[in-house]
Amino acid sequence: MTQNFDLFGNPFEPLDRKRGRPAHEVTDKNRNRVKMLVALGWANPRIANALAVSLPTLRKNYFHELKGRDASRDQLEARRLELAWELAEKGNVGAFKEFGRLLERNDRMEIERELSSSPPPEKQPAAERLGKKLMNERRALDADAELTAELEREASQHARH
Repeated sequence: MTQNFDLFGNPFEPLDRKRGRPAHEVTDKNRNRVKMLVALGWANPRIANALAVSLPTLRKNYFHELKGRDASRDQLEARRLELAWELAEKGNVGAFKEFGRLLERNDRMEIERELSSSPPPEKQPAAERLGKKLMNERRALDADAELTAELEREASQHARH
């Protein structure tokens, strides 16, 4: 039996079947694809479109893969590190360099996490913003006070004579 493939390489059967949409068949390849897309941060509607299924079908058949959204990115990074290390142990120089890059990236990420978890330095209270009229009024009062103080100093000096 020859199998037909669509433009994207997905197998399909000719339309000599019953009416309606065929039932979705869950495969390990699709499960891994959903896990990867979840790890990349894709939203559920986008993942459903990529698999050519409806959103309820995605939720029904891939519930466990979607549930682990928080941990999936860490699992993907751990797997990348693991594969790079396995290849590096076998003598692959490129894999050893890639492992080093992944390790540096991980260290930067941990430092950023540590810095973001420390309490932020206390902020100075923001200075009161004044309008033009209020600023001019305060300047006038300050100038008046300075002038009065100066006049009092002069009066006290003249009183001694």
